[in-house]
Amino acid sequence: MSHITNSPFFIAPSILSADFACLGQEVQSVIHAGADWIHFDVMDNHYVPNLTIGPMVCKAIKPYATVPIDVHLMVEPVDTMINSFVAAGADIITFHPEASKHIDRSLNLIKDAGCRAGLVLNPATPVNLLEYVLNKLDVVLIMSVNPGFGGQNFIPECLKKIHQVRNLIDRYTEQGGQPIRLEVDGGIKVNNIAEIARAGADTFVAGSAIFGQKDYAQQINAMRNELKFIK
Repeated sequence: MSHITNSPFFIAPSILSADFACLGQEVQSVIHAGADWIHFDVMDNHYVPNLTIGPMVCKAIKPYATVPIDVHLMVEPVDTMINSFVAAGADIITFHPEASKHIDRSLNLIKDAGCRAGLVLNPATPVNLLEYVLNKLDVVLIMSVNPGFGGQNFIPECLKKIHQVRNLIDRYTEQGGQPIRLEVDGGIKVNNIAEIARAGADTFVAGSAIFGQKDYAQQINAMRNELKFIK
């Protein structure tokens, strides 16, 4: 197993790009290859123009997942799905502020259930709304593509947003706040992961860049090699 447990950087392969005919085996394979989290994309054909997987699939892969399941809810409304994914075994649940009428309440639902909670910022979602709920966040997920489909190209303007959120988190933790991971999702590949890390990200979602390759470990190791020299 090639997992580098002492790395400050986490790799979170997105099973959106996995072979759904043998999902349990795919989860085991990518964890054995060095995945830190399993990223689980939930789309409802309402908040985003695509339909993917729900709580039953999360429950089915839970026995195969020896690392946290990172559930990204692209659904509207979110609250009932939060409860369903808690019951299905999610470890981390993130959602889009645009999809909740009461962001604070939705975060409380996740935290009260014992899961880690996070907010997801689309490319055009402003950063400042994070300031009011930092005390309830374990993760901020920045979308570097518009949500709905895998395989899109990274939007370069998102580097500025990553940098802004990193500064916000650092100021908060320096004042005694809890650690918050800064996750980025969309178009992450071996050739741009270092640039994204330099902007401030510490957790990287990659779908087709890992599951689209024959050797998962080789891809994850190539990403880790790019991150070796980032301070």
